[in-house]
Amino acid sequence: MNDDSSIVRLAAMLRDEADRLRPGDKLPSSRELMRLHGVSPVTVSRALGRLAAEGLVVVRPGSGTYVAPAVARAEAAADLSWQTVTLGDRVVDDTDVVGLLTPPPEGVIPLTGGYLNPMTRPSRALSAAASRALRRPDAWDLPPLSGLPELRRWFAQEIGGDVTPADALVVSGGQAALTHALRALAAPGTPLLVETPTYPGALAAARAAGLRATAVPVDRDGVRPDLLAEAFAVTGARVFLCQPTLHNPTGATLSLERREQVLAIARAAGAFVVEDDYARYFATAPVPPPLAALDAHGTVVHINSLTKVLSPSMRVAGVIARGPAARRLRAGQIVESFFVARPLQETALEFVGSPAWRRHLSTLSTDLTARRNALVTALTSMAPAAEIHLVPRGGLHLWVRLPPDLDEDVVVETARRAGVLVSPGRIYYPAEPPGPRIRVTHSAAVHPAELTEGVRRLATALGGARSHDFS
Repeated sequence: MNDDSSIVRLAAMLRDEADRLRPGDKLPSSRELMRLHGVSPVTVSRALGRLAAEGLVVVRPGSGTYVAPAVARAEAAADLSWQTVTLGDRVVDDTDVVGLLTPPPEGVIPLTGGYLNPMTRPSRALSAAASRALRRPDAWDLPPLSGLPELRRWFAQEIGGDVTPADALVVSGGQAALTHALRALAAPGTPLLVETPTYPGALAAARAAGLRATAVPVDRDGVRPDLLAEAFAVTGARVFLCQPTLHNPTGATLSLERREQVLAIARAAGAFVVEDDYARYFATAPVPPPLAALDAHGTVVHINSLTKVLSPSMRVAGVIARGPAARRLRAGQIVESFFVARPLQETALEFVGSPAWRRHLSTLSTDLTARRNALVTALTSMAPAAEIHLVPRGGLHLWVRLPPDLDEDVVVETARRAGVLVSPGRIYYPAEPPGPRIRVTHSAAVHPAELTEGVRRLATALGGARSHDFS
């Protein structure tokens, strides 16, 4: 099925209905729209989102969707087509990232997403840390532009080796860190080496920066050093972006030997390695030290974010860099966003300096292990045709290969209709994917029991995908 066409059709029908109604009249509920038109919750949500963006309806959470006042609709009718010519053909595509960030509709089980569910987050401890932080007399003062000294010291100590607080820069979360790093290290139009598959947000940031993402294959042990060396030689790239610990989406972790090989290859190429260490706190078994701790030559730009391990709104990350690269990163942050809000930095510092931080990590390790095992067990017993790439040493996801005769998009849409969300594998590839795959997440479901029910729905979708035609 072409999901976009379903959204367009439903939006057109709702647009006609809104035109027939009076301002303030209520449209049918999402559940009623699903029943009447035979569409998924996601299709309803996106169709209503389009009408809201056009100013035709007003969505009131917990109440419903209403026809917008006439004034708002008149303002929305302005002809903005002139912008198409003025903007040109440079497109920033957020589709894949938005899909990962959009909350699931009621009754739908999320086996996708990149954050901890509300029950797993340390929300109370974060609120207590925020209260303490805001009581500080300088909480609303201008912070040091590179970040609070104590927070920079903490990020440096987390890496170890000879990293110092002077090497650390505090930025607004991991995605901002990726964007800053790519813009600072690579010029528009130049190649960027990335693992394949890889995190869709990284691919979107690279394209937005005008970089040409070139794929370097991974196996069960992470990126292949032989193919990395070949890619540097063929492309002339000067930046390699990687996730050496619990790689997203495969879950692979680079051995110490491979980490040393990656550093040696990058140094020989005169290239930087951007180490996205997003999962360092999700490891449930010992992993090798970060690349940055092994680096003595300024090769590595290291990113450590608190967002995924704490809360989506804890947009605080540390970037470790040295030399001219560090100066360029700092200058880029100042030009683009000045600094990270001091209250947020103070809250992060309060939390990681409290006993609640270690308690959270201990509890999280136990929870993630149980969730991973439950998801593996459910997939193995109820969906044996879906082959798990590997059982990782922690993390949030499982990478699953589908039978080659299945259409990945059909599987994902059938699963949506069955009430479970999974991530399509194609969004993780910078080029053509090698076959149908999906990423299945165990951290987003609120209760572990939902994982079993989610896999049951997915198994039903896998069986139905062979007989459904959504074209």
